[in-house]
Amino acid sequence: MRLRALWLLLGALVLVSGAARAYDRGQFEDVPDDIRAWFKGVRSPTGAFCCDISDGHRTIYEVRAGGYWVPIEGVWWPVPEKAVVRNAGNPLGEAVVWYVSVRGNIEIRCFVPADAS
Repeated sequence: MRLRALWLLLGALVLVSGAARAYDRGQFEDVPDDIRAWFKGVRSPTGAFCCDISDGHRTIYEVRAGGYWVPIEGVWWPVPEKAVVRNAGNPLGEAVVWYVSVRGNIEIRCFVPADAS
């Protein structure tokens, strides 16, 4: 009986975590197909997909001591080197950052500078 309850709990957690993934809620319907495809294809230097347009945020940035910094939720955060995407090009001409907020801490997944080539 305990094993069955554990499996039910585990199954529920899997369903909930799947629902928490990002999705396009239609707010980007006017985005051209080539830009949408670029967003969906960008990968971090570790090889992980950065996600799609619903997760990317256009941003300003600064370079401090050789590293990138971006403002997220009113606070400037350093961009980890492993998140900087330099070889994807940038059809927007604006910097884009992908991040998640976990218990008040920001985890930057990907960052494409405005002049990425």
